[in-house]
Amino acid sequence: MNYETTITPDISAETQDDIQSDVADGAAHSPSSSRKPMIIALIGLLVLLGAIAAYFTLGGGEPAPAADDEGSQAPVVTVIAPGTTTVSGMIEAPGTLAARRPMPVGVVGEGGRVLSVRVDAGDWVERGQVLAVIDRSVQSQQAAGQAAQIEVSRADARLAQANLDRSLQLVERGFVSKADVDRLTSTRDAAVARVKVAEAQLAELRARAARLNIIAPASGFVLERSVEPGQTVGGGTPALFSIARGGEMELQAQLSESQLAGLSQGVSASVTPTGSAKTFDGQVWQISPIIDAQSRQGTARIALPYAPELRPGGFATAQIDSGSIQATVLPESAVLADGEGSFVYVVNEENQATRTAVTTGMVTPQGIAITGGLNGTELVVLRAGGFLNPGETVNPRREES
Repeated sequence: MNYETTITPDISAETQDDIQSDVADGAAHSPSSSRKPMIIALIGLLVLLGAIAAYFTLGGGEPAPAADDEGSQAPVVTVIAPGTTTVSGMIEAPGTLAARRPMPVGVVGEGGRVLSVRVDAGDWVERGQVLAVIDRSVQSQQAAGQAAQIEVSRADARLAQANLDRSLQLVERGFVSKADVDRLTSTRDAAVARVKVAEAQLAELRARAARLNIIAPASGFVLERSVEPGQTVGGGTPALFSIARGGEMELQAQLSESQLAGLSQGVSASVTPTGSAKTFDGQVWQISPIIDAQSRQGTARIALPYAPELRPGGFATAQIDSGSIQATVLPESAVLADGEGSFVYVVNEENQATRTAVTTGMVTPQGIAITGGLNGTELVVLRAGGFLNPGETVNPRREES
């Protein structure tokens, strides 16, 4: 017998709930349901990018400028109308202190051994003052011998004169001929001449002895002393002393060609030695006629009175008055330079930066004086001129002068 038996599983209610829950979970993890979060994230990203683009495009809510608006794309530059002003010409230059007229003093005679030195460096001496004494014992003996020789010559002259007088008395009586009188007269004249020669030789010896002393040729300030007692000196010995005549000093200021061109003799100047707060007044007394080929500088010599603080060889700074001029003054940032010379950028009526060549003058605390190329009414680019090109359109922003 065939029996068809139907087996029905015995599933409890709890088990059925679990199965339904698993089925629901499987439906939730189906491919169609997992793509939804990705789509939502993509939409959010697109919205964010659109907001960022709108911000930069609209510029904070304002309409974006048109792409063909050339003026809005031009760089903003600061310009100034400098005008003209009175510039007090003051040139500041460094230099070296020196004696204005140094006098080397050496041996005048034949020289000898130095017995004593009566002055030292830093002393003030008067004209004719003895600086050093040289041994003259030999010269003194020579002078004494020559003085004795003068007495011998005088005695011969007296004897010759006496013989002539006696002959003149006898010639009238016929005991002495005219020829004898002439011979005695000649003898008398020769003896008198020998006296004069001896006296001249004595004076020469005494002058030579006097020249052995080293004498100050003029009043002044002793700068150097290079002799000591016991030293042997002669005609070939270098100078024993160096004297600043009258104590006058000078500053040898180094200036450029353009600065020298604006100076003239007699202009006033003030000099301040390095390390000192004291200032000395002087004036330019000589301007160098040549320019050094290497440094391209020349020398302006400023005369100064004697003062202990002015030491030759020291450094000092000079403030030289070069007069007043009417000029345009610009900050250093506005003045540019290249191989063609100095120039500035001027903004014209069409807001274009044009290159304008200028002539620069002195440098003042307010800036550089422009002596040519500008009349002061132009709009000059104050800064960032080095980043501009000639003819470039700019957006000028004016700054008060």
